[in-house]
Amino acid sequence: MRVLVIEDERRLAQIIKRGLVEEGYAADLAFDGEEGKFLAETEDYDLIILDLMLPKIDGLEICRELRSKGIKTAILILTAKTTLDDKVAGLNSGADDYLTKPFAFLELSARVAALIRRNHRIAKPVLTTKDLTLDPAKHSVRRGGRKIKLTPKEFAILELLLARRGEVVSRTVLTEHVWDYNFDGMSNVVDVFVASLRKKIGDTGKKRIIQTVHGIGYQINDNDET
Repeated sequence: MRVLVIEDERRLAQIIKRGLVEEGYAADLAFDGEEGKFLAETEDYDLIILDLMLPKIDGLEICRELRSKGIKTAILILTAKTTLDDKVAGLNSGADDYLTKPFAFLELSARVAALIRRNHRIAKPVLTTKDLTLDPAKHSVRRGGRKIKLTPKEFAILELLLARRGEVVSRTVLTEHVWDYNFDGMSNVVDVFVASLRKKIGDTGKKRIIQTVHGIGYQINDNDET
């Protein structure tokens, strides 16, 4: 899961990012409204945490513009504005939830998880290939009825491959989906995670579900090809 944090208080933004990463999320940071709006429009996120009082472009305008462009990414407003009118304005601009500062990270984490679960139930069906099933809403994976425990990044890789079943998914696309904006795309960490994922789902024989496309990336193989 990938989260964008748009927050001009750099120390707070770093604290939020550290907490999210510890819980298995990939997190990008933007410290002003202009950069945040650009990332929100050009990158694929599961959730945006959005401050209202931002330099260059304020949070309400960002929220309204994203919704006007059909971007449906869940938005959690995080702000020091605490009046009822402020909350109503935030929600009316298209935000999905509103949390005021100061806040406990435990509550922020719970709201992030709830918003992502809700959006997945609405937009993401259960994904299957052969006897392998991935349920985004329940965050569960099964093969042949056996429950498989994956790390958050392994789960995100498998989810993307299943969602694009039949397509070749490049390593670049995988890194952008699973890791943050500053990830070193030249690293072989994607291959390491795919190898671990294959081992956990029992995909180690000649006829693999996850096929390597040499020099490009990976794809889900629904057929019986090697």
